[in-house]
Amino acid sequence: MAPVIATEEVTKVYSGDGVPVHALRGIDLIIERGEFTALVGPSGSGKTTFLNIISGLDTPTDGKVWLNGKFLSRMSGNALSDFRRDNIGFVFQAYNLIPVLTVEENIEYIMLLQKVPKSERHERVLAILEEVGLSGMASRNPPQLSGGQQQRVAIARAMVSQPAIILADEPTANLDSKIGAELLDMMYQLNTQTGMTFIFSTHDPMVMSRARRLIMLKDGQIERDEVRSP
Repeated sequence: MAPVIATEEVTKVYSGDGVPVHALRGIDLIIERGEFTALVGPSGSGKTTFLNIISGLDTPTDGKVWLNGKFLSRMSGNALSDFRRDNIGFVFQAYNLIPVLTVEENIEYIMLLQKVPKSERHERVLAILEEVGLSGMASRNPPQLSGGQQQRVAIARAMVSQPAIILADEPTANLDSKIGAELLDMMYQLNTQTGMTFIFSTHDPMVMSRARRLIMLKDGQIERDEVRSP
């Protein structure tokens, strides 16, 4: 079975005021299915750029990227959007929930685009809400929830369509340490139970301490790749 992510000599160069900025410098990486991995490094190290490239939200200046066995460079437009929709769940630090929609409507949105039947959408939403500890809150709107509850909804939305990978960009940044730890433990448990791959971009020590693999980036290169025992 192909790895969930593979990159080969990935580089990214931005031109700012005519001066090239090398965000990534030849990244070779393989992420296997079921990993719970953290990309870490100081601001400007390239971790968010790399996250955007492996998700197909951005394109490398040079190099190759495979996601779930597909070569991303051969995909564009609607084909790439549909592939990303079906294979990646995103969790952002700002939650990115739609305030005028209910919790259920926010979570089922991707399944709606996938044309999943209404009855199945409803069943899957109720099941994932129970998994993330939000049973009984399907009809509430995001402004009625705490920050921690909103991030739980965002995690449920990312997971409910059963993608190959969850990409989480600083998911604990807007949460206090207690709520952040609870959410990380929940995601770790979901990873263990479902085998879904999680990749975090973070500088949060709580995320780093729970990750089973730490990939340290510095100046657009992998400085260290550390695999830990469960």
